[in-house]
Amino acid sequence: MSDTNEAAHPLPAANAAPAFPPGKLRRLGVIAAVAALAIAAAGIVIREIKAHEVASWTNAQAIPTVAVVMPQHEAHGTQLVLPGNIAAWYEAPIYARVSGYVKRWNFDYGAHVKKGQVLAVIDTPDLDAQFAAAKATLNAARARVNVFKANMQFAQTTYARWRDSPQGVVSEQERESKKAGYESALAQYDAAVADVKSDEGAVDRLQALEQFRNITAPFDGVVTARNTDIGDLITAGSGGGAGSAPQLFRMADVHQMRVFVQVPQAMSGSIRPGMTAELDLPQYPDRQFKAVVATTSQAINTAARTLLVELHATNPGGLLQPGTYAEVHFNLPPNSHVLTIPTTALVFRESDLQVAVVGPHDRVQLKQITLGRDLGNDVRVLGGLSPSDRVVNNPPDSLVDGETVTMANKP
Repeated sequence: MSDTNEAAHPLPAANAAPAFPPGKLRRLGVIAAVAALAIAAAGIVIREIKAHEVASWTNAQAIPTVAVVMPQHEAHGTQLVLPGNIAAWYEAPIYARVSGYVKRWNFDYGAHVKKGQVLAVIDTPDLDAQFAAAKATLNAARARVNVFKANMQFAQTTYARWRDSPQGVVSEQERESKKAGYESALAQYDAAVADVKSDEGAVDRLQALEQFRNITAPFDGVVTARNTDIGDLITAGSGGGAGSAPQLFRMADVHQMRVFVQVPQAMSGSIRPGMTAELDLPQYPDRQFKAVVATTSQAINTAARTLLVELHATNPGGLLQPGTYAEVHFNLPPNSHVLTIPTTALVFRESDLQVAVVGPHDRVQLKQITLGRDLGNDVRVLGGLSPSDRVVNNPPDSLVDGETVTMANKP
């Protein structure tokens, strides 16, 4: 039985050789170690490369990217819009020069009248009585002049006859008496002539006042007000306080209009005679009216710090009316000494108004500027910038002086 088991399972021989020789196993170990070291080194290198790339990307992301613009000279003029008041070319209140009662009026407000047309007639009984009395006094004075003239001529003839008589015919006393009589008659005549002249002056004055019974238009224009009616008691004079005479009519010459605008002192230097402007009126939203600067007051109002500017505008069709409010659009010429930048380029800091400029080596410089007028999307810069400056548009709040930036565009 044992023989059978031994034949079925033969034992290995004591001197049999191993499957891999020891030298080969050592070589395989070295190769595996080298491969492991290579893999480890490659991993370290890859990690270093990735870390460097991440660091480079992080540094690149830390540098702000900005858009820059160049300051521009004004190529076109700008508009200055200010409120204005339209006034008539001439405008006058009409008062009575004589007292009385309104007998009739011929024109109502809104009527177009010509110079010299009668607006109203005043019934003046007191003036008429004074005029009649003055004429009667003048006639009496003229009658006295005739009497004194005859007496003076008779006295003159008598004195001449006595003066030229031969010596010894008349006495010297009688000659002197006739001379005194002539001189007295002459003085009475001269006094009577003086009275006539005085009475003629009174009559002329009252006759002139009689002409003022008719209230006439002083110029061609429109009646803008009528403040009287038939039967009203009228007192001579003009308005000037409590108890003063009332204004009967008001007239305006509207063939051409004056427009008055108060221009702020900061903008007054741009206004010159001859400049054009457009008028926008609320009642005519679809129309514009032309006007021209005629003159200025040449002085700044100390209360409002404004310059009074007068413009002239033609008035075809009479559409422009006295007292109208108007929006005046001045067409200002371009200023070649002034630069403009977008309002979005301004940097508001605690100190002063600044702009960020990209300088050498793409480093930011914060410059203080002197700001002019706000033009809406743009602003005028009066100082602090040059045309070659690269101004950062929409600068981030974190931007500081000396910071390096990347320009998104090359102006």
